[in-house]
Amino acid sequence: MAICHWHENDRPREKLLKFGADQLSDAELLAIFLRTGVTGQSAVELAQTLLDQFQSLSSLLAASYDDFCQGRGLGQAKYVQLQAVLEMSRRHFQSGLQKGKALTEPETAAHYLQHHLTHQPRETFAVLLLDQQHRLITFDALFTGTLNQAAVHPREVIQSVLDHQAAAVILSHNHPSGDPAPSDSDHQLTQRLKTALATIEVRCLDHIIIGDRGRWHSMAQAGQL
Repeated sequence: MAICHWHENDRPREKLLKFGADQLSDAELLAIFLRTGVTGQSAVELAQTLLDQFQSLSSLLAASYDDFCQGRGLGQAKYVQLQAVLEMSRRHFQSGLQKGKALTEPETAAHYLQHHLTHQPRETFAVLLLDQQHRLITFDALFTGTLNQAAVHPREVIQSVLDHQAAAVILSHNHPSGDPAPSDSDHQLTQRLKTALATIEVRCLDHIIIGDRGRWHSMAQAGQL
């Protein structure tokens, strides 16, 4: 049955307008982006097929151009459109922070970091560089590694801090596995960097680990810093 014949509370667009975007499933959100289905499949059914093919919404959004275009109903135009949407989202969030809002809550920092790290296919280590009032100076992605590890060198972290004249930092990295729980090596790295930063009188405010499906872990919030 075509979507136009569904009850209005089940149609993705009407459902979003009536209940809000957060009430839609991954397939429904993707269906709105796709706009139309293909022969034999509605937009929602096609969206679910693509989610099954790519295994998750995160993997679909992070797919390379070649992999993305292999999806049924996808192609260059959809890839370009998706990249534009993702970049607008990142810029919107960053613009709000750069207008002077201090990063005093783990939730604010985590939501910002999700825009940069959630869809990275490999582990990426980055820092949020902050001024004396803990306002964002810049986001600096320093190291990219394998699926489960990125080699981090304290010297490079300190150099980034000095280059941007930061007074405080929030460490961050993603777990492509999806589970944001810190490993033993994450704890060890945090302490090593915290000690190194203290030698130049720069505060390490947190280490936030980004997982999938909106999951994240703040080591400061958990009393692990």
